[in-house]
Amino acid sequence: MSKSAFSLRVFSIYMLIVGVVLIADPNWLLALFGVPETHEVWIRIVGMLMLIIGFIDFMASGNEMRLFFQWSVYARLAVTIFLIGFVVLASAPPVILMFGAIDAGGAIWTGLCLRAENLAKSDSLLGAVR
Repeated sequence: MSKSAFSLRVFSIYMLIVGVVLIADPNWLLALFGVPETHEVWIRIVGMLMLIIGFIDFMASGNEMRLFFQWSVYARLAVTIFLIGFVVLASAPPVILMFGAIDAGGAIWTGLCLRAENLAKSDSLLGAVR
């Protein structure tokens, strides 16, 4: 498994765990971060979406889908930008920025791995031409 695939695999496991928690007992996670308890179904729908995205990330990482890895970098950075916007413009609790930091950190990790792998690949191509 490439380093970029491994980085996405780790992120997928995070997504799967948080997704399960949000479906099974969302108020436990909310209380952990000082967010008021909810009985709305929306938090469980977010958990379902995290499970689905986590599954897709898990499968893509196992199949070395490098183009998907690149797309995931942009998508995870977009999550961070949206969360910052929600805090600044929609009075969302600042604690949600921690989730944005996790997404950004994972995206940067994957992006750096992809870059290193691309450089190594172009170096080996140059070596073959010489």
